[in-house]
Amino acid sequence: MDYQVIKGVPHHKEIQYEITKDLWPEFMFHDPVSNKYWDQLFKLFPDYQFSLKSRGEIIGIGQCLPLYWDQPFTALPEAGWEWALQKGIEDKREGITPNTLNGLQIAVNKKHQGKGVSTLVLKEMAAIAQNKGFNNVIIPIRPSLKNLYPLIEIDDYINWQRADGLPYDPWIRVHARFGGEIIKVCHQAMQIPGSISDWEEWTNLRFYQNGDYIIKGALNPIEVNVDHDKGEYIEPNIWVLHKL
Repeated sequence: MDYQVIKGVPHHKEIQYEITKDLWPEFMFHDPVSNKYWDQLFKLFPDYQFSLKSRGEIIGIGQCLPLYWDQPFTALPEAGWEWALQKGIEDKREGITPNTLNGLQIAVNKKHQGKGVSTLVLKEMAAIAQNKGFNNVIIPIRPSLKNLYPLIEIDDYINWQRADGLPYDPWIRVHARFGGEIIKVCHQAMQIPGSISDWEEWTNLRFYQNGDYIIKGALNPIEVNVDHDKGEYIEPNIWVLHKL
């Protein structure tokens, strides 16, 4: 597939929203850490945000940022995605020289899914790391089919394999084919709290009693406490390492 890479343009935030608004469930847009820092990502790291364009259309996007990490990768935090976004921005503000690239988002235009675009975006992310002199790319990935199995522990899910020995999950499989190594699960990659009315609006459901609820798009059930007017979703991701 012929494509061009577009980086550092002012409207990249709008581009990524247009691509992702129909990909992620509504509640994913209400993570407090993301809402606090996401705009800064485009202001502080414009050259780390990019899109792939083919025949006049955006086919995929990538968001990443550099950070400093000097511990074993097995010690990467449980907070996963939220930690990485916050760490990269705070490192930048404090003048800390980064040594690692962290991938925050790889998304493919719905019309172009299943055509290998995600691998092209991942390849470009690795190229950015190499151009910046980084030897490692870490990504807290969101497995693409885990939402179909919300009652299965993610620690078990990551071990599911097809008959050919490759991972069952398509997104894990993309990283495996690209040479990525599963490091560990980050069980609290995102924490999304909200009032009962918030969750009813986000899910088009009604919550009349306390309990754990399976909702469309969530990797785990959400915990609802009607008595305290609170619902909370804690999303697990998987730390993957690409050594360049």
